[in-house]
Amino acid sequence: MKLGFIGTGKITSAVITGICTSNISYKNIIISHRNKSISSSLKKKFKKVTICKDNQEIVNTCDWIFLSVTPSVGEKIIKNIKFKSNQIIISFISTITLAQLKKAIKVKAKIVRAIPLPPISLKKGPVPICPPNKKVKDFFNKIGTTVEIKNEKSSINFWATSGMMAPFYELLRVMTEWLVKRGVKRNNAQKYITSLFLALSEDAVVNSKKDLKYLVKESQTPKGLNEQGVKELTKAGFYKSLEKTLNSIHKRLNK
Repeated sequence: MKLGFIGTGKITSAVITGICTSNISYKNIIISHRNKSISSSLKKKFKKVTICKDNQEIVNTCDWIFLSVTPSVGEKIIKNIKFKSNQIIISFISTITLAQLKKAIKVKAKIVRAIPLPPISLKKGPVPICPPNKKVKDFFNKIGTTVEIKNEKSSINFWATSGMMAPFYELLRVMTEWLVKRGVKRNNAQKYITSLFLALSEDAVVNSKKDLKYLVKESQTPKGLNEQGVKELTKAGFYKSLEKTLNSIHKRLNK
């Protein structure tokens, strides 16, 4: 099986890193040279990665095609590429729908939208796919946790929450800077904050079958620090603002 990637940004790099360090069976990976720095780095790091200057040549050569370009670039280039009906085409493009992809791709190939995130390089994290596809599900289960979604409209909800990645890292950065301003060495501050939130996330995963209200409640004691934290952030509108931003991102994706 030959895998082809059109677009070589951070997500492509993360997915390829996950693939090349997994037990996925593939012959080679052909990538576009669009981002010379990332493509050169991937080729240098992994023996089975080769660079191709022409998108059409990637499609002509590969069995699976991954579309990993920005929406504006995707709208320009996809319609000019000749795909094959026996290919599996996986799109990472956030705002181009299945209907739009089918119209641009023209042939009756298997088309799946997927939402991989950077931790896939560590073979961790959820990968929502729509529509369900067994081969694609099995593939992503080897480098993450596949979540199959039947309804594309519902899948947009997952795309929206993926927009909280950078805000999450910003939260960690702000807390780290707070410690640094109070005399804690940056390395220690960053190690503490990232380790703390890793542990909290792992605890949340272990308890994921329970309503998350349980964890909110269990992490507080009457008049304790966490009770104060939740109350003050709630009063300041922090969580309402979070919900408002999710709604805004969701609205953008629905355009």
